[in-house]
Amino acid sequence: MLSVQPYAEMAEKPDTGILFVCEDMPLYKEENKALLCEKIRNLPEFAAKAEKIYFVSMPEEMPLPRVIMVGLGKKEELDAEKFRRAAAAAVKAAMEAKEKCPAVFLPDAKETLQSETTVKAILEGLVLANYRFDSYKKESELRVLEKIIILAEKTAQSGIEKLAAGVEAVCTATHLARTWVSTPSNDKRPEALCDMFEKAAASEGLETRRMGKKELEKLGFGAMLAVAQGSDAGPCLLTLHYHPEKTADKTVALVGKGVTFDSGGLDLKPPAGMEGMKMDMAGAAAVVATSIALARTRPSFRFIAAIPIVENMPSATAYRPGDVFRAYNGKSIEVMNTDAEGRLILADTLAWLADVEKPDLMLDVATLTGACMVALGDEIAGGFTEDSMLAHALARAGEETFERCWPMPLPKDYKKLLKSELADLRNVSTTRNGGAITAALFLKEFTGETRWAHIDIAGPAYLSKASACCPAGGSGFGVRLLHHLLTDLEKNGNL
Repeated sequence: MLSVQPYAEMAEKPDTGILFVCEDMPLYKEENKALLCEKIRNLPEFAAKAEKIYFVSMPEEMPLPRVIMVGLGKKEELDAEKFRRAAAAAVKAAMEAKEKCPAVFLPDAKETLQSETTVKAILEGLVLANYRFDSYKKESELRVLEKIIILAEKTAQSGIEKLAAGVEAVCTATHLARTWVSTPSNDKRPEALCDMFEKAAASEGLETRRMGKKELEKLGFGAMLAVAQGSDAGPCLLTLHYHPEKTADKTVALVGKGVTFDSGGLDLKPPAGMEGMKMDMAGAAAVVATSIALARTRPSFRFIAAIPIVENMPSATAYRPGDVFRAYNGKSIEVMNTDAEGRLILADTLAWLADVEKPDLMLDVATLTGACMVALGDEIAGGFTEDSMLAHALARAGEETFERCWPMPLPKDYKKLLKSELADLRNVSTTRNGGAITAALFLKEFTGETRWAHIDIAGPAYLSKASACCPAGGSGFGVRLLHHLLTDLEKNGNL
């Protein structure tokens, strides 16, 4: 998708150019580009406002038939996300204009934040926006760009090529997650979704293993099997394994909630709350896509991803409020709400990984609670961990990727809200308040002594309307966040 080429030696002819324009600062040194930006900046209908687009037709003797000018806003407000969103706006404009191969002129003035961070943000915006999910439509409304040429100085070409390869590895994995989340539930029942995940992971060289009902019964996954028993589609636990070329000192475990459709079970959701529940496997999609991105970028640590996949349905065989089940680690759970099923399938998986793999770090990602959406809105995930360094690293990764993750508390005294008179735990709190916190505290009961963080992506996992970098539907949230977090922890020796 991305092709880095020196301007003087372009191997192919693009059909349009893309230039960035700041309200109050020149971004290009070359005279023709600088003059064009200065002229267009002063047009009142453009004025270089953030994400504003203006098309300029070029004279016949020029190498490009037209140029897309994209605004960045004021100098004092420039940051990586402004560049990311502007690049995405330019790609959407090119798609709407039915272009196939635009050429992007990177800003070259030093004072424009010309750094790896800025260039990476631009590249991310270009790739993230170049996506559509239209496989269920007879005719596509928009076609994605076939190629995006990045014009670079000859001396900077190799560095930008390396950066572009990394961005494309992660952002196209994000595309995969979006597609899986947006796929209707009738086409991704547990076995089918497991097939999708396994095929994609195996194609990237990851070792895969899947376990069905009989194997899960032998392992003692009582909580996960309880959720699955209401559906005629059996449960599936998929594991993905990555081993670096050299012997790894550290092991990371990733867990993603994979509920292919959540009706609520016998505690049935209202229709308005059920219609979007094809997205309740977004945590699983994020973890599989992150695993693929990591397999492409080859970290030095070993990792295992475990994805429990079920369908939560009401039926004569469904689990009931008041039922008690025993999880993998031997703890008994009294079910007080069948719509709190995600934590049950995660409980077995977390306990099993902590016991068998003994990872140095364990992360789980889940569309777990509506309470987290109430607390943080639709665009910010909640991060729960008792490790202050990990909490800080997670928040920083969220800021740098703009997949924001706000640190949330895990007060020990709230554990009393999960006390059951009949079992070791109840699966929901005795109060409606603080639901995201008590859900995280429930999960913690199954992590043992493992260093662990829980990421609740209920808000940002699915977009009801398009964002700057993503059309409506599955957002792929969590892939760039997790990849950035783990890469950062590895680089700083904090795994």
